[in-house]
Amino acid sequence: MMKKLLPLLLAVLILSSFTMDKPAYRLFQGSGKALSYEKMLKEVTEADVVFFGEQHNDPIAHWLQLELAKDLYQKHGKQLVLGAEMWETDTQAAVDSFLLGQLEEPKFTEVSRAWPNYATDYKPTLLFAKTNGLKFIATNAPRRSARVVARESLKGLEALPAEEKQWLAILPITVDLELPAYKRMLSMFGNSHGNSAASAQIVEAQALKDATMAQFISKNLQIGQHLLHLNGSYHSDHHEGIVWYLRRLRPELKIKTISTVQQPQLEKLDKEHENRADVVLVVPEGMTRTY
Repeated sequence: MMKKLLPLLLAVLILSSFTMDKPAYRLFQGSGKALSYEKMLKEVTEADVVFFGEQHNDPIAHWLQLELAKDLYQKHGKQLVLGAEMWETDTQAAVDSFLLGQLEEPKFTEVSRAWPNYATDYKPTLLFAKTNGLKFIATNAPRRSARVVARESLKGLEALPAEEKQWLAILPITVDLELPAYKRMLSMFGNSHGNSAASAQIVEAQALKDATMAQFISKNLQIGQHLLHLNGSYHSDHHEGIVWYLRRLRPELKIKTISTVQQPQLEKLDKEHENRADVVLVVPEGMTRTY
C-alpha cells in the first residue's frame, strides 16, 4: 500500500514546493506539456527563424528574449541575426550607425523613433548585438504608411512615391481576411467602429506590418544564418501574421514560435492558450509591468 502512495505523495510535495517557490514564469509546449528552458533552447536552436512573441510591457518576456539571444549566440556565433518590429524599416541606417558607435544614444532614440519603453525593454538586447557585432534588422513598416492604409485601405499605397514604397512589402499585398487572427480583429474593431469597411482597413494595416516584416526578414536572412525576431505575440500567434507571409516567401525555412501569455496559475497551460505557438511562455497575471 505504501508503495502505491509514494508516487502520489511525491507529486503533492513537488506541487507544494512549486506553489511556495512563486516562480516568475513557466514554459509549455503548444500541446500543454511542461517544457524546460534547456529543451526549448535545443528545439529553437535548430530553427532558421524564431519568432519571440511578447506582450510589450512584460519584463519577463524581455529578460528571456535577452537570455535566449545570449544562448543562441553561444550556439550560432556571428551567424545569429536579431530583428524586431520595434524599429521601422526606414530607420535601418540609424540602427546600423548606433551599432557601429557612430551615433550617440540620445540622437539614435530620436531619429530611430525608438519606442517609449526602449530603455527598459529593448536597449539591453540592442546593446548585446552592439557588443558582439551582430546584425540587427529593423523590420516593421513605417507607421505613416500603416496610417495611410487604416484611412484609405491598401489601395492608398499606390499613390506613394517609389522612395516610400521601398520600405514596404512588395505591392500589391495579398490579405486573407479569413485567417482566424484577422477575423478576430475584424470582429473586435467592427464592434467598436460599426463600419465593416473601416474595420477591414484597420486589419489591412496590420497585414501591411506583417507582410513587411516577413519581406525584410526574407531579404536580410542569408543561407546558414539564424534569426531571433522580437514582436508582439499577435503578429505570430497560431503561425499566422508574419509567419503566414514568410512561409510564402521562403517555404524552406524552419520556423519556431514563442508566445507570451498571462495566467492566474502556472501549474498547467490554460486550454485557451494551447496551440498558440510551438512554445508558450506563461507569466503570472500579477507580474509587475514596465508601463
